[in-house]
Amino acid sequence: MNLSRKRKKELRKLQDDAGQLWEAQQVLVGHAADIAREAGRQLGHFNREQVVPVVQDTYSRRVAPTLDRGLKMGRKVVDQRVVPMVGGVVGTALSAWDVANAKRRSVLGVPAPAVSQKKGPGLGSVIALVLGAAAAIGVVVAAWQALRADDELWVADDPLSTPNA
Repeated sequence: MNLSRKRKKELRKLQDDAGQLWEAQQVLVGHAADIAREAGRQLGHFNREQVVPVVQDTYSRRVAPTLDRGLKMGRKVVDQRVVPMVGGVVGTALSAWDVANAKRRSVLGVPAPAVSQKKGPGLGSVIALVLGAAAAIGVVVAAWQALRADDELWVADDPLSTPNA
């Protein structure tokens, strides 16, 4: 493609203007990032100095006493009503079960079974060991993934260059 001198000169001027515009935009974006960073810092100060004390005061004056009363009432109901009732029902059921077993044994003439000692870990112990080992392996794998060097995460330290028009 053959361009006249005049067109080449106009294209070079346009390319220079685009480069200057690009540099000006980079300065403007940098300044906007500084302003946004400072606004975030000021918002954090405002939150610590104004919002958090008001929220904590409101919580301690209004919410905490209500929660404490509810917890005390619930604990009182459980301790004074539910636990004795459930304990009585369970105790009655177990004593009836024991009486029925004793009656059955006496009718059949079967002696009471001897209590045998367990030998070795039970099924629950084995399951707990397997789950504990799996959790430990998961933690080790997660730590390895987090701490290994990763070439794909490389970030360039060079500033952006102007685009070629």
